[in-house]
Amino acid sequence: MADSGRPTDQRLERAILELLERRGPDASICPSDAARAVYEGDDDGWRALMEPVRRAARRLVTTGEVEITQAGRPVEPTKTRGPIRIRRAR
Repeated sequence: MADSGRPTDQRLERAILELLERRGPDASICPSDAARAVYEGDDDGWRALMEPVRRAARRLVTTGEVEITQAGRPVEPTKTRGPIRIRRAR
C-alpha cells in the first residue's frame, strides 16, 4: 500500500484493497464503493470522497497493486476522464 501520510487517504487505499479482496479475482469496483465504505454518515456526503478515491487508486497503481480501467481495459491513470473501475493488477 502506498503511504500518502494522511489518515483518510490511507483508509481509502485500505478500503479499495479490502473490497477487491472480498470479490472474485477478476472483479472490479467502482470508486463510489470505496467512498461509501469510508464515509461515516448516512447522507450523500460520500460524494466528496470521489476525487480522493481516484487519487488513492492512482497511488495503488504506482505500487502495482491495482489497475484503473475503462470499458474493461487498463488506462493511464493520469489521463482518464469519466467513469472508471478499479481491479487487481494483472
